[in-house]
Amino acid sequence: MRQQHFGKARAPGGIGAVSPNSRHLRLTLHLNPGSYMSLTYLLLNLFIIVVPLWYTPDKRTAYYRRLPALGFSIAVVSTCYLVWDIAVTSRGEWSFNSKYLTGVQIFNLPVEEILFFITVPYSCLFIYEVVLYRTKPNSFKLPNIVFIASIALLLAAGVVFSHQGYTAKALVSCGFFLIAALLFDRPLIKSRQYWAWLAICYIPFLIINSILTALPVVEYNRAAIWGPRFGTIPLEDFFYNYAMLSFYLLFYRFRAKEIPR
Repeated sequence: MRQQHFGKARAPGGIGAVSPNSRHLRLTLHLNPGSYMSLTYLLLNLFIIVVPLWYTPDKRTAYYRRLPALGFSIAVVSTCYLVWDIAVTSRGEWSFNSKYLTGVQIFNLPVEEILFFITVPYSCLFIYEVVLYRTKPNSFKLPNIVFIASIALLLAAGVVFSHQGYTAKALVSCGFFLIAALLFDRPLIKSRQYWAWLAICYIPFLIINSILTALPVVEYNRAAIWGPRFGTIPLEDFFYNYAMLSFYLLFYRFRAKEIPR
């Protein structure tokens, strides 16, 4: 069953206490161990974005020129995934451990979770620009039937595992992405740069998601997933992240075509 943590009382001690022995107002900092831990997810978001943010003005990738495309992609894809997040949280498919959160919520989601849908695309699309800068365009000569068969398999698996909410949604979302890519950006999924980018993105994914699931910051309802994990990461997370990152890139490329390099 879902474990709900938001209702727990937070330990006392905080920021901005006034020293009673002082004649003047003086801000003092009283942090207990719990206070430090409550910054965990927030600091992970900072860790995700700090390097790409620092190199955004770099003229080699010129990422700053594509911020409108980034904003468009985040506006479309993050909105959809946040709606998904709100829905599955309310259904109990996963929950968040208040021990590692600041306690600020928007639409019943931790503010850190919302920031995650900004920091992740910002960083991963920056990685894509670096891949474009460092490599030459090259494509696979795969017949479309390979992708069509993959779509059929993913959608069929989604139906088979429909009783497991997260499993089904993760599989179906991958199928939907491949359908969208075949219809609107076929060169993307046949590009070696795309698959190289995904492989690179899975490195920070493994690091961040291992932390999120090991502490755990995010907890999964056992009835909503297969059960097997890669380390502490549910296998569904690999499908979820594939679809999410790919959708970000799909919409980013759609808008970036209008921006000269």
